[in-house]
Amino acid sequence: MQGDDHSIGELARTAGVTVKAVRFYTDRGILPSRRTASGHRRYGPDAVARLALVRTLRDLGLDLATIRKIVDRETSPAEAAAAHADAVAVQMRMLRIRHAVLTTAARRDSTPRELELMHRLARLSTAERDDLVNDFLDNAFGAPDGPLPGVLRRSLTPELPDDPTSEQLAAWVELAEMAQDEPFRALMRSLFNDHMTGGAPTPPRKHAVGLIREIAPPLLGTPPDSPEASAAVTTVVTAYAESQNLPDTPSLRARLAAYLTAANDPRRERYLTLLATVNGWLPPDHPRRELTWFLTALAANSPDS
Repeated sequence: MQGDDHSIGELARTAGVTVKAVRFYTDRGILPSRRTASGHRRYGPDAVARLALVRTLRDLGLDLATIRKIVDRETSPAEAAAAHADAVAVQMRMLRIRHAVLTTAARRDSTPRELELMHRLARLSTAERDDLVNDFLDNAFGAPDGPLPGVLRRSLTPELPDDPTSEQLAAWVELAEMAQDEPFRALMRSLFNDHMTGGAPTPPRKHAVGLIREIAPPLLGTPPDSPEASAAVTTVVTAYAESQNLPDTPSLRARLAAYLTAANDPRRERYLTLLATVNGWLPPDHPRRELTWFLTALAANSPDS
């Protein structure tokens, strides 16, 4: 018997593990031992270091088959670590999906059917997500080769990254639900149709919402029936009428009011906020107060008011 050999009890005490753990790894061929003439197990001088390596690999989550290959030098620790890291990455993604679905369901007090839908949307493949998004964009704005400019189409397209955060996943689930909601599709379709009516070279949004964003902030405390408000209304209505190739009439002003009301719809704002979260963009600055003020001013300065 070699003086550096350890009994199973000595090895367990030295390594800081239980005898049961030493026996477990021995029975699985990970920790070599030999039998004495009396049948007792003895472990060689490298058993303590080997057992310490096994414990480290187990703490990192490696399976026993991989651990045995490492300690037997059939595979390198680096190769095993790389393979295990890939597996852990998949597990982390699945955990983020579960976290996103569960936190969203808890926040909404979701029904079992809604929970099932959210789980399905969160697990869609890249191709399935693309199909869902393209169906929404095609329905709301026409086919990819239609009138919607490519840059504008891309600016409305969510692209979930390969390694999304729980927040991005939760945003994607909610956005995907909105994209399949027919009333929301109709809202976005009506906005786009107003953009393109009259064959305008640029979308009316640039003249209406964009112009209101520029001129309304200093007027937010101004009475809607004041001369300043009337001048602002005239400026925006004139630009909108020109973009539509139509005269300034009560009908056109009613149409402008409908367009701005749709542009100020909380659902549209929510979509753009979710889109920014999914794509990792800065949150959008929606001119809610400016549009609300202008709509009041527009009503106060209509010919029949």
